[in-house]
Amino acid sequence: MRIAQIILFALSISHFAFAEKLDLKSLKKNFTRPKSIPYLDDNKYSTEREILGKMLFFDPRVSGSNSISCATCHNPSFAWGDGLAKGVGHGHKELVRKSPTILNLAWTEKLMWDGRFTHLEGQALGPIGSEAEMNMKMEGEGNLSDKIKGIAGYRVLFEKAYPKEEITNELIGKAIGVYERGVVSGIAPFDKWIKGNEKAISESAKRGFVLFNTKASCVACHSGWNFTDDSFRDIGVNDTDLGRGKFLKMTSQQHAFKTPGLRSIALRSPYMHNGSEKTLDDVIDFYDRGGDVKRESLAGEIKPLSLTASEKMDLKEFLLTLTGDDKPVTLPILPR
Repeated sequence: MRIAQIILFALSISHFAFAEKLDLKSLKKNFTRPKSIPYLDDNKYSTEREILGKMLFFDPRVSGSNSISCATCHNPSFAWGDGLAKGVGHGHKELVRKSPTILNLAWTEKLMWDGRFTHLEGQALGPIGSEAEMNMKMEGEGNLSDKIKGIAGYRVLFEKAYPKEEITNELIGKAIGVYERGVVSGIAPFDKWIKGNEKAISESAKRGFVLFNTKASCVACHSGWNFTDDSFRDIGVNDTDLGRGKFLKMTSQQHAFKTPGLRSIALRSPYMHNGSEKTLDDVIDFYDRGGDVKRESLAGEIKPLSLTASEKMDLKEFLLTLTGDDKPVTLPILPR
């Protein structure tokens, strides 16, 4: 049974009755983890490229001030975010949006809160070249590629990873992209449950999974193994940021932001594109009341849910099962 059909059926009956008729086995298949990581045809994986990309990712010298690395805003200790309501950029100035996680972005075609980049290899260069973020020159004297070429250790690493290719800004982005594509959330209790281990999650979490797919309608936006349909919606957050509406003049895209994946969501507070919701409980309450702003662009999926206190608890218990057992990340020794 397809997810859309399940949701439509659920709207006509209570989630309790639905739980009795729901084919959980079939539904679980919609959330099965992929078996491999996708890479670009012209930027296939190699160990040498991963090593190089990791060094560039953690190297503050890719910023104009030599003090900000990609890992500054995408720290593995904070589920590859920074734990702040809004990111901090060049000159220690607060940015306008929260730093999104880079977990599982290999499967995403539109990146950033507003979707202005189409693949990781290109996106990596965006913050580096942004005056507000990392403030690194991308052209002219002292630009990014010249700076990296001036480091002898990097010249050796690039020769191993990309033999005979000239070090350019684009090639630097490719190397970082290879590393970032490998940032994948680990096996979570939820994954063990859908594989057949009934003891992997609690009965409360199981009820929460049913709610997620029925009464709460979370699956309408948070579908698939990474719990996102990668689309953009206005969910009723009370601020003036137009989001994707800055690029697309369609009414539906005004105040619209990317639907984030929910893997390791318990480790990624605060929430929303502006960090306005502090806890998972706050997020559940936000959706339960149908958002905070009613405007023409508000997504049709955003409606009051009338969840009970116990249903909210079950839903949260389910979300907690999405935190994976991630491998520890060791910091690289940077080239001189």
